[in-house]
Amino acid sequence: MTTREQMAAAVAEIRTRMADAARSAGRRPGDVLLCAACKTRTVEEVKDSATLDIDLFGENHVQELVEKTDAGAYLGKPGHFIGHLQTNKVNKVVGRAAMIESVDSLRLMDKIEAAAQRLDLVQDILIEINIGDEASKSGVSPEALWELTDAAEACGHLRLRGLMAIPPADATEDETRAFFARMRELLEQTRTRGYARAQLDTLSMGMSGDYEAAIREGATIVRIGTAIYGARDYSHKA
Repeated sequence: MTTREQMAAAVAEIRTRMADAARSAGRRPGDVLLCAACKTRTVEEVKDSATLDIDLFGENHVQELVEKTDAGAYLGKPGHFIGHLQTNKVNKVVGRAAMIESVDSLRLMDKIEAAAQRLDLVQDILIEINIGDEASKSGVSPEALWELTDAAEACGHLRLRGLMAIPPADATEDETRAFFARMRELLEQTRTRGYARAQLDTLSMGMSGDYEAAIREGATIVRIGTAIYGARDYSHKA
């Protein structure tokens, strides 16, 4: 298990690199949020990390989101759902996650809308883009994006905040940067569609190995796990 002191040193280094990347792109460091991707991490580890300069937490598994939110592991900081969300688990996530970053179908969107309506709340969402057109990954194609953004605008209990993506793991640095740039362009195009209800201020992209490139291309949230917590122990996977 990574100690709090090790996590503190890691977060300090990440923050420095985030700030440098933002400034190099003419951006303010405060415009980019640090999301700790805490998949497989224990409640105790997450509580320790929540005392550090981390803005929010990202969960890939519903069971872990439930466990950690119910235990108060984030110490009052927001928790986002960033993994693939099955429609039969929507009710456990809506209202518990501050944002659902991985909306990738009309069916899922309808389920989230219905759950939010029952709870009489507005659920913030991102639409996940399969930017590398990978068969193994969730997300919609860029060509199918407008169908989902139009549908989100028509939902009274959803608020579309922006887009999320994970570039292919085997992409070169130049290819990854190009994928990030394409995501920025897609968000800019979404803003031109004149939606009244959407609040298009969020571009979630970049992880431990490529977050600086993501920031240079416009990321407002970077999702960092192993660079904070160390290698994952999947023996306790939810």
